[in-house]
Amino acid sequence: MSDTFSTAQRSQIMRSVKSTRNRSTEQKLVSFFKENNIKGWRRGFKLFGKPDFVFPSLRIVIFTDGCFWHGHDCRNTKPKANEVYWKIKIEKNVIRDHLVSNTLEEKRWKVIRIWECSLKDTSSLVSIKKKLQHGITC
Repeated sequence: MSDTFSTAQRSQIMRSVKSTRNRSTEQKLVSFFKENNIKGWRRGFKLFGKPDFVFPSLRIVIFTDGCFWHGHDCRNTKPKANEVYWKIKIEKNVIRDHLVSNTLEEKRWKVIRIWECSLKDTSSLVSIKKKLQHGITC
């Protein structure tokens, strides 16, 4: 199926789309935190890399990374259209993720990165709970 917009028009449209973050994945963690009486977390905390959750008193940050956008190959999804564009885009995201994690760790923050697919497994959530209770990094 051909696009009804020119390449330049489509590019302009896509640039105007702004992220609303990874709400469904984040909401799973919010529910888990509330169900397990895990307190002290903040969202929208002003910190480099814009972590999804911050525990300021523990100096722990949590990122919930979408598998496709952050290069996790759990479902082996690779776009056929604009293959080169998506490969470069995802590689840049992975590089940025490493930069953000390293920068925060240098500033003595503990960084936890959670893959979107791992939230389906309750054992990974229990592992996160233990890490938060003990202040241990991944």
